[in-house]
Amino acid sequence: MKELSLNILDIAQNSIKAKASLIGIHIKEEGDILSFEIVDDGCGMDQATVERLVDPFYTTRTTRKVGLGIPFLKMAAEQTGGYVSVESVSEKADPQNKGTRVYAEFHKSSIDFTPMGDIVSTMVSLIQGAEGMDFDFTYQTERGECALSTMDMREVLGEDIPLSSPEVLMWARETMEESLSEIL
Repeated sequence: MKELSLNILDIAQNSIKAKASLIGIHIKEEGDILSFEIVDDGCGMDQATVERLVDPFYTTRTTRKVGLGIPFLKMAAEQTGGYVSVESVSEKADPQNKGTRVYAEFHKSSIDFTPMGDIVSTMVSLIQGAEGMDFDFTYQTERGECALSTMDMREVLGEDIPLSSPEVLMWARETMEESLSEIL
């Protein structure tokens, strides 16, 4: 993928399909390292499935025979000297602590570093397309932090105003753009 934000969107969509109710998307830039983690409370995966995720010819989708998301992310990270790790606990193994964590680390100084891209549009798309699901987003740099929580938004707006309404989405976009402009 040409932007890391698209990898984040792909992984978050997998979390949605795994019936997560909360997805944490945390990005951090510190020195030469850009890392992100996506943590969900979805149904999780068993260890055999986690080990097969790096195989491009493995997928649980029925619409195609390949699953390139994690293999491409892994390749992109490793080309910069970074890495990707995936940890998961299946609902069957532990219903109270189920879920998945994907962590990726990149060295920004590498010629092969993939830019972050439009993370604001990624987050707005996720909020708009996953009504009822909660997202906890942070982007941290040495200059500060941008944070957005749909749980906080729901608390302020109440039950009558959907997060997918155009006014709420525009507010979320403008708030994140302003906050990110101050820290990037």
